[in-house]
Amino acid sequence: MDLDLLEHLQSFLTDRRRELFDKVLAQRTRHFTVATEDVYQLHNTSAVMRSCDVFGIQDLHVIEEGLGKRVDREIAMGAQKWVDIYRHSKVEDCIDDLRSNGYQIIATSPHNDSQMLHEFDVTAKSAFFFGRETEGVSETVMNAADGYLKIPMYGFTESLNISVSAAIILQDVVTRLQQSDINWQLSELEKNELKMQWTRKCIKSIEEIERRYWEEKKP
Repeated sequence: MDLDLLEHLQSFLTDRRRELFDKVLAQRTRHFTVATEDVYQLHNTSAVMRSCDVFGIQDLHVIEEGLGKRVDREIAMGAQKWVDIYRHSKVEDCIDDLRSNGYQIIATSPHNDSQMLHEFDVTAKSAFFFGRETEGVSETVMNAADGYLKIPMYGFTESLNISVSAAIILQDVVTRLQQSDINWQLSELEKNELKMQWTRKCIKSIEEIERRYWEEKKP
């Protein structure tokens, strides 16, 4: 991380954009993350991505085991500028990756003895898995899960759209997380890395600007 380069690149942004970056980064977290498993409707992936951005979740894991790489067009529509997307061809690889980074695996499902949302303990790093629209999370996730979570529902309908479920769960757990004493915020290094990433995405002719910067830095 070259902080001088970051300062130079940020000089190409408006004061308002720089202030917005700082404000958003102060609310970003990797304490929670989200994984979607073979979501068929592309707009649902996009909506989950937007919910991650809205509620300060920096990382989204997209598993494309059965449907292949179908989310390309959707990922090109906006929120991917601010949310980091990690793609997995196998659910087992995603689970292993998340566990290696200290996350517990939480399967969202209304069909078993899942814990109610308001009872969920927000202190542990958690990865919330959401399954395909019709089948829900796979047996692989259900068998590997460290816990199960459901949204209380009081009507005839037994399930919600995946994007609605993700938004409800993230709003609840993030609100309670921010009210806790847990150290949930990004480190200064993580903030600067994202600030650099976001800044580069906002500047036209970024390659040329960086080339000139390094040319001028040569002794």
